[in-house]
Amino acid sequence: MDTMTTTTDARQTGTRVRLWRCYLLDTRCELLRLLREPMYVIPTLLFPALFYVMFGLLLAGRGSSEAARYLLATYGVFGAMGAGLFGFAVTLAIDRERGFFALRRALPAPPSAWLVARMLIAMLFALVIVLELATLAVVFGGVSLAPGQWALLWTVSVLGALPFCAIGLLLGSIAGANAAPAWVNLLFLPMAFLSGLWLPLSMLPDVFARLAPVWPAWHLAQIALGATGQPGQPGQPGQPGQPGPTPLWLHLLVLAVVTVACCVLALRRLARAV
Repeated sequence: MDTMTTTTDARQTGTRVRLWRCYLLDTRCELLRLLREPMYVIPTLLFPALFYVMFGLLLAGRGSSEAARYLLATYGVFGAMGAGLFGFAVTLAIDRERGFFALRRALPAPPSAWLVARMLIAMLFALVIVLELATLAVVFGGVSLAPGQWALLWTVSVLGALPFCAIGLLLGSIAGANAAPAWVNLLFLPMAFLSGLWLPLSMLPDVFARLAPVWPAWHLAQIALGATGQPGQPGQPGQPGQPGPTPLWLHLLVLAVVTVACCVLALRRLARAV
């Protein structure tokens, strides 16, 4: 009996090891694939840092260190958005047209390995982006945060890529390979602007502040701003005509609902398409 139990445990352990190896190999292959695509890597990694230098550090150079800290949080969200949306939508649309998912069904690999691999890579890119921004903010912007604030900001930015991975997954399951980049940009750029990622919504007409909670990026930006010890935007008490501050649990709930809903819809569509 002991011998049978030991043999069963050994087989289960071996199965788990093989599964982890499949996930790691899938992640490695997907990472190499994206690194060989400069049209994805260069904009995703450099655009948030470039915009931060142009706006955050220039503003800081004119005596507004708070602007550098504010944009450190919001451009981290901007980078997480790009990593999630483009990392999923465009490559998924291409893979659908090439019959990639029909091929995967014949491979001895976990069905979810490709999904986990792309999520991990999007989170890795988000981490690289927020570390770039942090280096620029400290060296050139004079931004100073407590170690706990830095860790929380990085965690928010990395995990914050997941809702946009889900949105990109849904877009990639619907759009064709040629149309996917256009659809992503049509959503990505307006959402970033209308969520207050490029400049505070207090600088825009009041209607934009009222509509901001519609966008998932706005909710993630509120969490990131809170991680750096800054008040959310907009709607602080004392500002007539604007809503009050939204509680943290509501931001998290909205992001969780968006993530789950988009994943369910996308996976159902992909299952029917294969």
